[in-house]
Amino acid sequence: MTTASKITLVRIAMIPIFMVCMELSYHSLPMTAAALLVFILASVTDFIDGHIARKYNQVSDFGKFLDPLADKLLVISAMCIFCAWNVFPAWALMVVLTREFAVTGLRLTAVGNGRVIAAGWSGKVKTASTMVSLCILIVFWDVARFGWAIPDVCSEVIRWVVIVVIVVTTVISGVEYFVKNWDVFRNTK
Repeated sequence: MTTASKITLVRIAMIPIFMVCMELSYHSLPMTAAALLVFILASVTDFIDGHIARKYNQVSDFGKFLDPLADKLLVISAMCIFCAWNVFPAWALMVVLTREFAVTGLRLTAVGNGRVIAAGWSGKVKTASTMVSLCILIVFWDVARFGWAIPDVCSEVIRWVVIVVIVVTTVISGVEYFVKNWDVFRNTK
């Protein structure tokens, strides 16, 4: 197993730790900080493992499968918690899940035709902006719970900006995958 794949496995192992910290963070500033730290560390490993894989020629089929799976599990775990807390709307989570299933289906169809669809630029932007947006949401989703002197309206504006950024980048990247790779469906039976 390559070093890059081991780092990806560490990211997956951090997800339950993040989720426990998030659940305990509801009324605890130290646990909010812990959840944020774990989420940031897990997000940073996404860039580290990719860099190592490319730089040291450790790109593998296992890594190509595991890396995007780890990303999806990390961000969807955060979105599910926020959805349960009525912070992230269920319709926005469905947009994200629909895009992920659709792109995965497209990639599987392409593989069946002997073609690999690499991550596009918009997909990388979507992943990075989603991770940054979720970090912002972890901190600011309800500043009143810690008695911070930020008006609730600021929390609401931040929450909706995060939701819009995630949904818009998700839709744009999903559309790009299908527009650039629509020919995959011409060869299917």
